[in-house]
Amino acid sequence: MTIGIALSPFALDATGNAVDAAVSLSASAAAAGVSSLWFGQTFTHDAIALAGIVGRAVPELAVGTSAVPITARHPLLISGQAQTAQAATGGRFVLGLGLGAKSFAEPAFGGSFDRPITRLREFLTALRTVVHTGTVDFHGETLTAAAPLPAAVAGAHPPVPILVAAMGPQALRVTGELADGALPFLVGPEALAEHIVAPLTAAAERAGRPAPRITVLVPGVVTADLDAARAAAAAQTAFYDDIPSYARMIELSGASRAAELVVIGDEELIAARVAEYFAAGATEVVFSQTDLTTPEDQRRTWAVLGELQRSRVGRPCTQRPGAALL
Repeated sequence: MTIGIALSPFALDATGNAVDAAVSLSASAAAAGVSSLWFGQTFTHDAIALAGIVGRAVPELAVGTSAVPITARHPLLISGQAQTAQAATGGRFVLGLGLGAKSFAEPAFGGSFDRPITRLREFLTALRTVVHTGTVDFHGETLTAAAPLPAAVAGAHPPVPILVAAMGPQALRVTGELADGALPFLVGPEALAEHIVAPLTAAAERAGRPAPRITVLVPGVVTADLDAARAAAAAQTAFYDDIPSYARMIELSGASRAAELVVIGDEELIAARVAEYFAAGATEVVFSQTDLTTPEDQRRTWAVLGELQRSRVGRPCTQRPGAALL
């Protein structure tokens, strides 16, 4: 059971050089003691490339993407990027994928967002094949992936783990059958156990696959300025209130809007919430939105997360049966 941090792509892009900023912040995260660093994908820097660069520069950290939308992307191209990052990091890269949001995908890329679950199934089928075998010859309803040349990257081992930011029942079923785990975001601990871990594990068991990894992203910050943090949280998370899969999970978590699931308070509150997520079946807890307030608050947040990680090293696993360790 490990603890990580997700860096905001918007914060990186607001600097003089997003790559330099990512490497610098990653070194600080490693010094704080966390185990992993995760990068989101927008329309600016490439998250897979950035994870590979950071993972090579800061060997203490595992790195991953959370998450690269599959919209307007192809399994062969994603495979080449992901395998390159895996080789660059010596096997410490995790590929996190997402379906994307219709409100962004259709106006940005054109075309239709129809049949997202079929697309996800076919994308994962083709991607897993090429990542594990170095070739693929897949012809589906929404995509074709047929490699005319070898598609394996030398040094990319073990095969890149694939996680999916799945939230809805159909996406969770496909993820359990074809991916290595899930990347849920904006879900409370009880809802995580009942509506993510349970159906995902059941789908993996039916498919004869290993117990899935559950890397839950939790927005939160250690701060004394509760009002400022809550206002920032409301502004940063309002987008998710109108996405059906997130709105459903927010409601199942007992909240009326995403901002209510942001963990804001002192070190004891953060530690208690981390423990609740592990008890609910998470194999990794990754804190996002740690820059909601001030750099000092962010440093305090990373410090408590690093201390929690160090306290878990060597501790016997006490989480639910069927949940895999990283």
